[in-house]
Amino acid sequence: MADSNAKPIEALILALPESAGSAIYGLIDVFASTGTLWLALVGDEPNGRPIRPKIVSPSREPFRCGNAIPVTPDQTIAEASGADIIVIPELWLAPDDDLKDRYPEVKEWLRNRHQAGGAIYSACSGAVLLAASGLLNGKVATSHWGYTDLFRNSFPEVRFIPEPNIVFADEGGRIVTAGGATAWHDLAIHIISRHCSPGEALHIAKVYLLQWHGVGQLPFASLVRRQAHADSIARQAEDWLRAHYREPQPVAGAVGECGIPERSLKRRFVAATGSTIMGYVQNLRIEGAKRMLETSDMSVDDIAAVVGYENSTFFRKLFRRRAGLMPKDYRRMFRPIYDAARARQPS
Repeated sequence: MADSNAKPIEALILALPESAGSAIYGLIDVFASTGTLWLALVGDEPNGRPIRPKIVSPSREPFRCGNAIPVTPDQTIAEASGADIIVIPELWLAPDDDLKDRYPEVKEWLRNRHQAGGAIYSACSGAVLLAASGLLNGKVATSHWGYTDLFRNSFPEVRFIPEPNIVFADEGGRIVTAGGATAWHDLAIHIISRHCSPGEALHIAKVYLLQWHGVGQLPFASLVRRQAHADSIARQAEDWLRAHYREPQPVAGAVGECGIPERSLKRRFVAATGSTIMGYVQNLRIEGAKRMLETSDMSVDDIAAVVGYENSTFFRKLFRRRAGLMPKDYRRMFRPIYDAARARQPS
């Protein structure tokens, strides 16, 4: 039961020109509904203290964030000195934009708030700002899987793991990062559970139809990304492998295509891409299998053979390791999306 006289918990939503408006206002709607919406809809009392959100920014001047969505801050970071909760929503950032040269005053504010005992949460690419502030140094963190290479190249001191939907950077849970673009849903459920109560988090999840992404990010992630690098030989190997990954002995084939010793190619490939050649081949094969699972009725055994695996048991284990689900479960998750989209196409 809630104490009607309990002081609300203040949650500051950090807004910057790069912020995603959907995440800012989604968090505001969800947080502002604690302690009120379930009572209005069902009549049961809320559980725990309500959360009252405010938008905070370096200036009070109105501005437009990502996709030209208008934002009017409630406070400046200089005025926001004692918040219980700080949330950094998703930021619209290029895959190589590490924010190291921007927002020094925001980074200092985040460090000061953490030192003062505040709890700091980030959703999706908001973790990039946390990493640029230094607060994730030596800690484990996640973000959208599309920023894996950015963390590897710009923040090697952060132990980045793209698989989970929620990661605790410290034992006390005062720095928490969440994964993909709609991971603010999971983050909101976690914050409400922790700062209000698990019961209130369940109420809000039911009202807003928020579903916990317990499978993590792996089923949604692309295992093969075109990375920018200057090694023309490694690029030649990548291009050859993309065309020939189904063939037997693809590593030997890439070595023959590039015309340099195998050991040299393997070393250069890892340095340029962050992956071994065989690991790259396996990712290409799993991505090919995903497309067939999404769009065809082929059996899993037949798909394994098409992408280059005679041993379907090995294929299933590798698929589970790389995609986070068994092939049949992946098909069950994504095939309906393809079928629904195809059904809506004009005849």
